[in-house]
Amino acid sequence: MEVKTFKSGGAHIPHYKSYTENKPITRMAAPDEVIIPLSQHLGAPCEPLVKVGDKVEVGQKIGDSNEFISAPVHASISGTVTAIEPRPAYTGGEIMSVIIKSDGGPQEFVAKEKRDPEKMSVEELRQAIREAGIVGMGGAAFPTHANISVKKPVEYLVLNGAECEPFLTCDHRQMVERPYELVEGAKILMRCIDSHKCRIGIEENKPDAIQAVSEKARDAAGIEVVPLAVKYPQGNKDQLIEAAAGKFSVRGVRSSDVGCIIRNVGTTIACYDAVASGKPSMERVVTITGPTVPKSGNYIIKIGTRIGHVLKECGVESLDGYKVVLGGPMTGMALTDLEAGVVKGVTGILVLPPDMVQEEVAYSDCVRCGKCVDHCPMLLYPNELSRYAEAEMYDALMEWNIMDCMECGICSYICPAQRPIVHFIRMAKPTIRKMQRAAAGK
Repeated sequence: MEVKTFKSGGAHIPHYKSYTENKPITRMAAPDEVIIPLSQHLGAPCEPLVKVGDKVEVGQKIGDSNEFISAPVHASISGTVTAIEPRPAYTGGEIMSVIIKSDGGPQEFVAKEKRDPEKMSVEELRQAIREAGIVGMGGAAFPTHANISVKKPVEYLVLNGAECEPFLTCDHRQMVERPYELVEGAKILMRCIDSHKCRIGIEENKPDAIQAVSEKARDAAGIEVVPLAVKYPQGNKDQLIEAAAGKFSVRGVRSSDVGCIIRNVGTTIACYDAVASGKPSMERVVTITGPTVPKSGNYIIKIGTRIGHVLKECGVESLDGYKVVLGGPMTGMALTDLEAGVVKGVTGILVLPPDMVQEEVAYSDCVRCGKCVDHCPMLLYPNELSRYAEAEMYDALMEWNIMDCMECGICSYICPAQRPIVHFIRMAKPTIRKMQRAAAGK
């Protein structure tokens, strides 16, 4: 099969996937307590549906919202609600959360019924996905029911199996171990968006995943596996739809308007589970990894499990001089509080040793080498964006299309002046959003 890729920008960076890429998915024991944030998604936060002292079951809905752009949250263990209060979160601040103490009983989800997706209407499929609280599990965390609620047919469903971030292998292992559920989930999403074409993009450094998914997709009408070149950020939506579907994004236009809906492979499998068995998003596969992690691997972890508990279960005793990163090293966030819990969008927990950690260092002015421009996959000028952001020149930032930056991190990675380009851009974006809302009268 021909290997595809995107044409503009990008970079070849070390993989660091050997620690976990051949380790099968295993289940981590349920903790004694979980902290479940009422907001784990883009959009409106949930309101609690339980109160302190209530008994809850595994999979029970404990928070919801009437807003369309939102997703309900569910209990990941059975037990008693001991508190509903702000707790440390993956964002670095605090989020209103439901705290559940285990009752010591069985903590596995048991389907109350088996459903045949082919006998369900499109509206029933969307509703099942909505009630299960499925969001983008590649990190974006956009509510999936909203993403697939389209008013007109979409030509392509594009599934992201690239997993181009270093260290992460949770999607890889799911494609190898659950290809049937992936293909069946793709069929469900294709019906929801009235599409007859599905392209599953998988980087060629995952030959076992390409083989497993190709075999299951062989007799599935319209579903094809597209091998992708190993190139970062191959899994970003604009680059993925170019490589996998031959479509090109237009600035300011949604992917669906150019004929594509993009979903992560883990999200697609979760959609199948939600439709076929009613399983809600109350656990997920997470890659726990790092050069010195004693029990690195790909684990099914209950939502709300403390990061500190996860690391202890993986044999990590001391973090002196180490950095813990939630997500991948290019786009993830360094954690300052290990009391934060695993949420729906967590793909990995990285434990980076001192020799792989670059603490804050002195940076210089831009040396005008142009490397960040050459490698920017969005065809932006990161050098100018960082300069204007540092000077808080917001009108200039809008003129230079700052909001198109996907924060892939290549510019910071490649900058010889060690400028924290992505940091500057991230700090400026909230102000830009406020200015745009004010200009729109919102």
